[in-house]
Amino acid sequence: MPTPHNSASKEQIAKSVLMPGDPLRAKFIAETFLENPVLVNGVRGVNGFTGTYKGVPVTVMASGMGMPSIGIYSYELFKFYDVENIIRVGSAGSYVADLKVRDTVLAESAYSESSFALVQNGETADVLYPSAELNAKLRKAAEDLGIELKEARIHSSDVFYHEGSEYQKKVVDEKKCGAVEMESFALFHNAKVCGKNAACILTISDSFVSKEETTAEERQNTFTNMMKIALEAAIA
Repeated sequence: MPTPHNSASKEQIAKSVLMPGDPLRAKFIAETFLENPVLVNGVRGVNGFTGTYKGVPVTVMASGMGMPSIGIYSYELFKFYDVENIIRVGSAGSYVADLKVRDTVLAESAYSESSFALVQNGETADVLYPSAELNAKLRKAAEDLGIELKEARIHSSDVFYHEGSEYQKKVVDEKKCGAVEMESFALFHNAKVCGKNAACILTISDSFVSKEETTAEERQNTFTNMMKIALEAAIA
């Protein structure tokens, strides 16, 4: 049945979901890659589409920005819609020179100082992990497509605008994070709580090292390598 945040019926949501943050990126993925995509959710403008990819049902649904937002949508999909797999397809800022703008990066783990997991069920770990099975499928898909896939620990932060630069250095030096985004820690936690599978594949949209940046339109419409990898993994 529908939830307060999702008007889709249970049968309208596929077992595997791609989850970008941006509702417009969800629309782009659905219209570009899915056969016969149908808008199944539009509550609060958080677009969710279901269609088929190579004949297999796939849902693409936005998560919004930040852990509270993806925390709501991913938990409802896992708990109330019987979704088995969620692959976040997002953008990230690079902390290190080895991860360059437009590189495709697989999250091998996610560090966060957020209280999300602690408040949700008392989880005290500050590093959480994706599904090994899903990550293996993503690596295989990248290899088959001939797309270079780098791997890194991701910093999932609650704060986009940090004051000062010392905090970033601490996260890189002490926690060994290669890039930063705002959602994967909560997604991995919800998957663990619900006994489901989650992974996160990212495109580097800007670099704290080179200071290079991409535009909002580029982030929405041109980060297609991660989308292709995620779709292949979703139907594997």
